[in-house]
Amino acid sequence: MVPLVHGCPWCYVGKARFERALAAFPHRDAVEVVHRSFELDPGRAKDDVQPVLTVLTKKYGMSEAQAQAGEDDLGTRAAAEGLAYRTRGRDHGSTFDMHRLLHLAKEHGRQDELVQRLYRANFAEERSVFNDDERLVGIAVGAGLDEAAVRAVLADPRAYADEVRADEREAAQLGATGVPFFVLDRKYGVSGAQPAEVFERALTQAWGERAPLTPVADGAADACGPDGCAVEPGR
Repeated sequence: MVPLVHGCPWCYVGKARFERALAAFPHRDAVEVVHRSFELDPGRAKDDVQPVLTVLTKKYGMSEAQAQAGEDDLGTRAAAEGLAYRTRGRDHGSTFDMHRLLHLAKEHGRQDELVQRLYRANFAEERSVFNDDERLVGIAVGAGLDEAAVRAVLADPRAYADEVRADEREAAQLGATGVPFFVLDRKYGVSGAQPAEVFERALTQAWGERAPLTPVADGAADACGPDGCAVEPGR
């Protein structure tokens, strides 16, 4: 079961709601969660960092007051999920390096920890995560990654770039046009930071409709089981 995530505020909130639903799901130990890359602004230059309010007013044609009201509302919704959220002074930039580091983290079983630390750093802490390699190194090392490996990825713009782009192509094939977007068993999609109850229903439905294993051969065969490995007489 795979959520496709990007560093947007609704992903921050949606992840918390999904995890609340997953914690209550009876089969949670059998669910594998994998984070996939999805950039809302994939062509953005690394050094193009702007205040969030500036980005919102330009992109949606709203006033600064309207943009700030939206940030305040997000802060309220985040707080309801137990999340800290800075409603003022945040900035916005390219997330490509973060996605590349998340692929490194996936190889070492630290992906979810890094996702959460990046969210907290971006949405709750004062120091920017954009165009600041030292900041990213500190966050990644705090998530349990090797510092030298992190620095090597950041120093090589090709490292994990293909993996990021492959995730984005897969997202398009699955019909994701925005984030958060959650895919369950590659069969069901949940778009947006839905209430936990919606995720609970989706998890239950996906689990209940899993296709049973269909054997392709009948009869005895050489195999090992809980009682050992059967050996036919004379063999």
